[in-house]
Amino acid sequence: MTLTTHAIVGAAAASLFPTSPVLAFAAGFASHFAIDSLPHWDYRILSKHKEESNRLNDNIDVRNPTFILDLMRIGSDALLGTILSIFIFSVWLFHLPIWFSILGAWAGILPDPLQFVYYKTRLAIMVPLQRFHIWVQKGKSIHPPFYIGLLYQALLVAIILAMLVSL
Repeated sequence: MTLTTHAIVGAAAASLFPTSPVLAFAAGFASHFAIDSLPHWDYRILSKHKEESNRLNDNIDVRNPTFILDLMRIGSDALLGTILSIFIFSVWLFHLPIWFSILGAWAGILPDPLQFVYYKTRLAIMVPLQRFHIWVQKGKSIHPPFYIGLLYQALLVAIILAMLVSL
């Protein structure tokens, strides 16, 4: 999934707990894994090295010239998701405080940056989370043309928003 999708779904999950920032954060964080368990399209991280025999050895090469391009794409994706989450949940549909929409969006995004932290530190405390993230996504990557992948994610977001509005 793109970070934009993770952000919007994270904010949607958080909106279910408008009086509890802790539960809202937990719901946003959990939403990441829930939607990663669905078949999904993702743009390729050019500086990422996957080791199929042991995904715990995956890495992102920050010295690779494509890392800057990856950083710009990932940053733009996260920014778009944050802005759309604020618009949808604080301005348009639910009128939640802006900080609350950001909390949910960033909680929904957080597992992916934590993967980067794991790649760079290999902290033992992060291994269970990394294993879980790998397990949830195993076999879920699909490779349609990018516009089909984006359309699929837009449809997922629309369904989730329709469900929220009907509550």
